[in-house]
Amino acid sequence: MCKQKGLRLSSMTQSAPPVLSVLPTRALVDEKFKVVVENLPPGSPVTLHSLHQSEDKDYWEAFGHYISDHRGVVSVADDLSFGGTYTGTEVMGLLWSMRPVPGSRVGVSWRKKNVCTPMLVNMSVYRGHLAEGFRDQCPLASVLIERWYLAPGVQRIDISEKGVRGTLFIPPGPGPFPGVLDMWGGGGGLVEYRSSLLASHGFASFALEYFTFGDTGKADAELSYFEAAFHILKDHPQVIPGRIGIFGICMGASVAMHMVTESATVKPLCCACVSGYHIILPGFSMRGINELFAEHSKLIRVDENHHQMWRDIVLALMKDPSKKLNMGNTSCPLLLVNGYDDQNCPTVESAEDIYQIMKATGKDHLLTRVQYPGAGHLIEPPFSPHHMATTFITDSENKMILLWGGQTKPHSDAQEDAWKKILAFLQHHLYSNITPKARI
Repeated sequence: MCKQKGLRLSSMTQSAPPVLSVLPTRALVDEKFKVVVENLPPGSPVTLHSLHQSEDKDYWEAFGHYISDHRGVVSVADDLSFGGTYTGTEVMGLLWSMRPVPGSRVGVSWRKKNVCTPMLVNMSVYRGHLAEGFRDQCPLASVLIERWYLAPGVQRIDISEKGVRGTLFIPPGPGPFPGVLDMWGGGGGLVEYRSSLLASHGFASFALEYFTFGDTGKADAELSYFEAAFHILKDHPQVIPGRIGIFGICMGASVAMHMVTESATVKPLCCACVSGYHIILPGFSMRGINELFAEHSKLIRVDENHHQMWRDIVLALMKDPSKKLNMGNTSCPLLLVNGYDDQNCPTVESAEDIYQIMKATGKDHLLTRVQYPGAGHLIEPPFSPHHMATTFITDSENKMILLWGGQTKPHSDAQEDAWKKILAFLQHHLYSNITPKARI
């Protein structure tokens, strides 16, 4: 409730009220916007604030402290934030520094579930430098913006065939298009937001559901399941059969490495892995992985907040050659994206070991490593909120809070840079040298 209703703004009272503009007001989530406040008195302290209610009904916010220039203008792209959830000149700070509002649930995470609707963000400007109590204040001006994962014209197609379930996103236009098999991490289920964004950038992207299949109660998947998914994508009439890549994060990245090293039928043109590791997944099941981790549970560490860190388990497994994939079998370009502050998995150490294995077999020319100081485990598309630690549920429905790591500013910088490099990698290997014949 506004406590300032009807209150004169004293030094801010002038002929024209403050104007807040955000351009564009409707855009893809990886596009930048321009935030400007005009008609302020020169030298006025103001707070720019962003507020979003997630699909889980949690509120997320970010804010920055600014002082208007001699013209009475604040431009987020040009001016310094002197405090708040971010500081300095940060064009997209009002998004990437979002965090749960005070009093939110412990371990809350943010993830877009329905990609057919936008992420709605309310941008407001307040008088003075505020750090709390935004709901009790009247903003000088507000603008509602839309952030989309799905570009206009992208088709969303439910897939349920050959025992495989997922969602295929087809870019606008006549096609056919290069394809990407997209796999999320150990949380399982169907995660669509990255695939829809890939389709918005011109790739036919198949978001694969695995480990938890809703009403079927299925919790496991064999290598043949992922192979079938690859061929469903390859055989779709809107996909160029010889132009398929694989993209995975966390456990999805490890599944991707299994496919490129162990499968006799899957032959991708390239593979991008974010925060993955080259440990053999027992039975390709969450149950098998939980059992493997349970055998080494004494290696689980906790921080001062009792958040669990699993990286020492994978480090121990890496010491046993029989537990590692033979990365020397890799026959396609491989991109590894990792953060040095990953507290969940030793992904940087895994990448180094992969390099040594591939170098010994003369395959190191296929490997590209991108590693970021200060970045944690969950390296997501640009401007996504940073998750230091969130609640994680295993297939036995045991809840815990896992520490993912990273510091907000360097992690967010990594997300922006990594997404550009991943898109460029996929573009180079899947789109370059496409001839008219290849598109038939």
